[in-house]
Parts: sequence; structure tokens; C-alpha cells
Amino acid sequence: MSRIAKRQLVLYSRKAHERGLTAAFGGNLSVRVGDLVFIKATGVVMDEMSEGQVAVVDLSGNQLSSVKPSSEYLLHLAVYRLRPEVKAIAHLHPPYSIVASTLLEEELPIVTPEAELYLGRIPIAPFRPAGTEELAEVMAEALRGADAVLMERHGIVTVGKSLREAFYKAELVEESAKLWYLSRK
Repeated sequence: MSRIAKRQLVLYSRKAHERGLTAAFGGNLSVRVGDLVFIKATGVVMDEMSEGQVAVVDLSGNQLSSVKPSSEYLLHLAVYRLRPEVKAIAHLHPPYSIVASTLLEEELPIVTPEAELYLGRIPIAPFRPAGTEELAEVMAEALRGADAVLMERHGIVTVGKSLREAFYKAELVEESAKLWYLSRK
């Protein structure tokens, strides 16, 4: 199972970069398998990622691999602990979503029927410094009642029962942000 999780992380990390959902060192994806979390290692560029650059931690945050997890691992763990049904998380830095998070205050308006069906609502969480317990707490709380959240000035987080689901929700959030932004008068 760990080999499958690593392959999925590499595949969807590269897709995220190719589709402009993140750039340079930004963003991270994770997959939960039982009590283990497979997550992008710190400092890895998503379009260059390999299976050897996947870190493993347990739900208590203990590092179980030779590579260090992304600095946002606390966020991922907080969400997994709060929502045991979640099996994958996408944290990306798509440009329209970041811009929308600076122009809106509470939620990103839902524009398409697909966003209504698959996302329902997209709240905006207040800014907290990256990699901190404060950010992890704010994001876990925001994701208590939503599967997608904009992070003020930072990016997005989406969750799913699979990495495929979390990834495509992220893509749908960015489409929603782009359509909202382009429709502004």
C-alpha cells in the first residue's frame, strides 16, 4: 500500500505543477493509510518529485522516514485527526485562489453547478504563518464543515476520500476563483 501511496503522490504532484496549481517549492499533497501519513518531503519541487522524496509520519507527528515532511505536515495531521473519513489532502498555491482570498472576506462565491455539487461552499480562513500550529488549528476548524478552503494570502486546502478526489476538488476551486475574478465588473 505504501508503494501505491507514493506513486499517487508523485503523479498528482506533477499534475499540480503542470496545471499551474503551484509553483517552485510551494504546495504539498498527502495520503493517509491507516495511522500513517505519506506527504511530500520538505524542499521538494512538485514537478521533480520522486518516490524517494515522500516522507512518512504517524498521526502523532513522529517522523518514520529518512526524509523530513513538508513544513505543513501539522496542518495535514490536524485535518486527519478531526476528520477520520478524509484519506487525502491537497494544499496548493493556485494564483486566482490566492488573489480571491485577498479580495473576499468570508467565502468564494460558487459560480458553476459542478462547484455547487462537489464543493458546496468554499470558506476563507484567516491568515496564519505557514507551518505553525495556529495555521493547523485554523484550517482544521475551517475544514470541519467544508471540503475546500481558501487560505488568506497563502493558497487552498481540499480534502477527499482519495488523492484523485482531493486533487480534482482543488482544480475546481481554482476554476471557481478564476471565473469569479473574470466576472467581476
